[in-house]
Amino acid sequence: MFDTRQLEVFATVARTGSFSAAARLLHCTQPAVSQQMRALERQVGGPLFVRTGRGLHLTEAGRILAERGSDLLDRLATTHQQVSAIATHDIGTIRICAFPSANVSLVPAAAAILAEERPHLRLELVEQEPPDSFALLRRGEVDLVLSFSYLDEPQDEATVNGMLTVPLLREPLALLVPSGHRLAGRERVSLSEAAEERWIAGCVRCQRALHQACGAAGFVPDITCSTDDNLAIQSLVTAGLGVALVPRLLLSFLQHPGLTAVRVESAAQRLTSLYTWPDLIRLPIMRATVDALISASATA
Repeated sequence: MFDTRQLEVFATVARTGSFSAAARLLHCTQPAVSQQMRALERQVGGPLFVRTGRGLHLTEAGRILAERGSDLLDRLATTHQQVSAIATHDIGTIRICAFPSANVSLVPAAAAILAEERPHLRLELVEQEPPDSFALLRRGEVDLVLSFSYLDEPQDEATVNGMLTVPLLREPLALLVPSGHRLAGRERVSLSEAAEERWIAGCVRCQRALHQACGAAGFVPDITCSTDDNLAIQSLVTAGLGVALVPRLLLSFLQHPGLTAVRVESAAQRLTSLYTWPDLIRLPIMRATVDALISASATA
């Protein structure tokens, strides 16, 4: 493996044709230059210069190294500039993994803020539900995860061990009913008033939250259909096939015209949080992304 300092000295000697001239340009002594070149020649296994009475001439090996070594140094310099710019300035790419309703609400709102404040920042978006999203973060495939949990749901400490956690949004759940439903005109209802209804359920974690909320209200929900698709939930409710308990975020970006969302007394709440690694938050572009998501959550 070549030493970059030796390559820099060699390139200067090759350009000037003289150890002494190279020493002057490099602000060091001629013996120091000679020592570096002897070490480099030992490494390559042969001479790089032919020393004549009129100066130095490159051997064939020296000519190859002068050509390719100069290109290598240029690439290293460019790489250093790019890495330094990413580490200390406002350019680069942040890879965000979020669950579906966050990916179409919080993330676009944050992206709009970043487009204005950090125009050279690129975002790569991945859609994944927890806990699979945390596996992507641990493998280094994403930089930041947006995940949700229900307030009465125990947190798996092993899953988020070592991660930086930033709470973003605490949202109440609403009862989603067709516009002509008997509860549609109410400002607020008790969940027990929907005990005899058929239910449309969401993902596995959402179903657990539904069972817990209904259990606290004194009944077991009659789930007739379940789906991970938020749009499908709304369409099924609109068709009169059941009612649903959904987070407010789902309604902030999309609500079918044939639906009404009614506030529920003492219903469970969903907490959306951001997860990343403490070292990444030191990057200016990551700090800006986190700040943008916090701002987007405040107005969600």
